[in-house]
Amino acid sequence: MGDSKKVVIKVEVHDGKQKRKVLKAVSSLSGIDSLSIDMKDQKLTVIGVADPICILHKVRKYGHAELLTVGPAKDDDKDKKKKEEEEAFKKWVEACYNPCMAQRYYCNPTIEEYPAGGCIIL
Repeated sequence: MGDSKKVVIKVEVHDGKQKRKVLKAVSSLSGIDSLSIDMKDQKLTVIGVADPICILHKVRKYGHAELLTVGPAKDDDKDKKKKEEEEAFKKWVEACYNPCMAQRYYCNPTIEEYPAGGCIIL
């Protein structure tokens, strides 16, 4: 099949019952990886290879719907960001404790100092 797409649709859902109906209708389509509805912004976000027009037709059965955006799914960026955070944490740990040195460094990490951390020589 093709590449995953992220489809954002403006939907008019006012309660949990309508939300369940829309999610159930859209989830019946093939090629859906994930879907979510933001009740505050009234937006349905669908990630998968399903046709955006088919998704729109399914949603319109339960109220007014408007196609906002269609674009590539950005899962690769999340994985890349997670790997960068892991690498930064490893560097931080190595900076705080280096087994080659005679002294040990004990780190007291705080949110503001991460990933650099504050090291104390004892």
